[in-house]
Amino acid sequence: MRIAIVAGPDAGHAIPAIALAERLVAAGETVTVFTGTAWLPGAGPTRPIPDGVTMAELPGLDVLDSEDDSDAGEKLSVRAARMCTELIPVLRADPVDLVVCDVITVCGGWAAEHLGIPWIELSPHPLYEPSVGLPPIGSGLTPGTGLSGRLRDRLMRAATTRSRAQGDRQRGSARASIGLPAASPGPAARLVATLPALEVPRPDWPAGAHVVGPLLWEPTREVFTPPAGSGPVVVVAPSTATTGVADLVDTALEALDPARTGTDVRVVVSALRHRSRTLPPWAVAGTGRQDDLLAHADLVVCGGGHGMLAKSLLAGVPVVTVPGGGDQWELANRVVRQGSGVLVRPLGVEALRASCLAVLADPGFATAARRAADGAADLADPVAVCRSTVGD
Repeated sequence: MRIAIVAGPDAGHAIPAIALAERLVAAGETVTVFTGTAWLPGAGPTRPIPDGVTMAELPGLDVLDSEDDSDAGEKLSVRAARMCTELIPVLRADPVDLVVCDVITVCGGWAAEHLGIPWIELSPHPLYEPSVGLPPIGSGLTPGTGLSGRLRDRLMRAATTRSRAQGDRQRGSARASIGLPAASPGPAARLVATLPALEVPRPDWPAGAHVVGPLLWEPTREVFTPPAGSGPVVVVAPSTATTGVADLVDTALEALDPARTGTDVRVVVSALRHRSRTLPPWAVAGTGRQDDLLAHADLVVCGGGHGMLAKSLLAGVPVVTVPGGGDQWELANRVVRQGSGVLVRPLGVEALRASCLAVLADPGFATAARRAADGAADLADPVAVCRSTVGD
């Protein structure tokens, strides 16, 4: 098959797209990933793009002066429609059999519809579709039980109905403006790229939605060398999202100072981008392979983004999350309920220090993280899902 994967430029969306492309190419398919120019060969830091994967610029990503990028509804409708019209001729000139579209980069799915090509939605995190059996996604709440709990969830879902209806109207109008029916038929299938431990059971799981496990790819070949010593290794991974908490690194360095923790802790700050700072001898910072690093880590401090959480739990490493906006609050609370970590909000030196020491001292957190990793054994194969979709 010839497959186009369409994803936005944020690391949390581009990296799973590239990881999926790597899997598909290894299985013999021909894949082009359309995403931001920062991920193209020769742009910025050298990225070891998987052999056989073609990278291309996703047209229309630059925001026009007339567009309000802070309005989520407009971003997922008006801007998506414009990007769709720019992507259609690209796909028409070099035809594909299937489009895989990131869940928030809907222009890919719309372009596929326009061209009569089957398309699959890629969710680089748990399924965030609303459910009649869950509180609204983003609340961080566990599903209510008993009469009062179910009533709470029903009232909360009703409170979000108006905003969802407005978004549906915006989306329908944008689709109609480019010649598509206002109501979308939806994807032929969904790839939900998460761990079962981070999902929440629901009574209305969509047909055609497949949990395929995290799609992970390391954007560097560099390897970290932790500071010398025998104390626990704590990985501090600030969020790549714009909604992440600020000052996580500086606060963590102050909180984890061995002179104040009474432990010989060693800190590795792992991030795609770093600002220059003077580090103590017990800390290092850089961009290195996180899979290699996590194999030797005792704890991860992160914002709660799905990519870092999934990597940590797959490695059996417990976490302390400091969630920012977006879905980080939801995911951080799911981790707490699963037992593999604790949540700190608001961020503060004393609170972060106490949480880190508590997780390091209690082996139950690491046991829960390993249990989450064990749950990755029973997953759907994304390559098989793609092939069956085209076969259908």
